[in-house]
Amino acid sequence: MIVYEPLWRTMADQKVTTYTLRFKHGMSHATVQRLQANMPVSTHTLNKLCAILDCPLQDIAEYIPDNQIGKN
Repeated sequence: MIVYEPLWRTMADQKVTTYTLRFKHGMSHATVQRLQANMPVSTHTLNKLCAILDCPLQDIAEYIPDNQIGKN
């Protein structure tokens, strides 16, 4: 499963909010909700986030095997 926990850390570090994503960068509310719910998003969205935050993909998303979800 792809999760977006790194995105929230990167955004916090850069003081970027979901409001900023939606209103300054034109990201839809639905897309932000999908990210918050760890639902699939397009590679276009991932590319846009990397550009907005000036960071590599690993600072946006990470893969966790399904059998590891919820194990910490």
